[in-house]
Amino acid sequence: MSDDNIPAPTVWPTLRADDARALITFLVDAFGFVEVAAHGEGAIIHHAELAWPEGGGIMLGSHRDDGSVWTLRPGTFGCYVVTADPDGLFARAKAAGAEIRQDMHDTDYGSRGFAARDPEGNLWSFGTYRGEPRTV
Repeated sequence: MSDDNIPAPTVWPTLRADDARALITFLVDAFGFVEVAAHGEGAIIHHAELAWPEGGGIMLGSHRDDGSVWTLRPGTFGCYVVTADPDGLFARAKAAGAEIRQDMHDTDYGSRGFAARDPEGNLWSFGTYRGEPRTV
């Protein structure tokens, strides 16, 4: 799929991290996200965007307990990500040291995938299931 066919994301799952720079590096190395932007000062990341090569992306930043609406606890995020190559991604994640929480498996609804945790404790599930067709 060429970049021209990938729609711009309109929903951005968002998470916080104790070590945002290390998490960004892990998500790029282990899962194949692409770092698009990272704004901050020193070790603090105020805002980062990571693109998923098959469409969509996530936003993240350093955890800070400043009373803002985005004061989320690190390690409490969970996300399902669609991939056309779950077996290749599974091998990549294992090679990068991801904590595999559910081995590669096939579901009764036609998906093939696996689940892993990142170093911050967030749960990532990857699979081929794209959701049910929309009727509206």
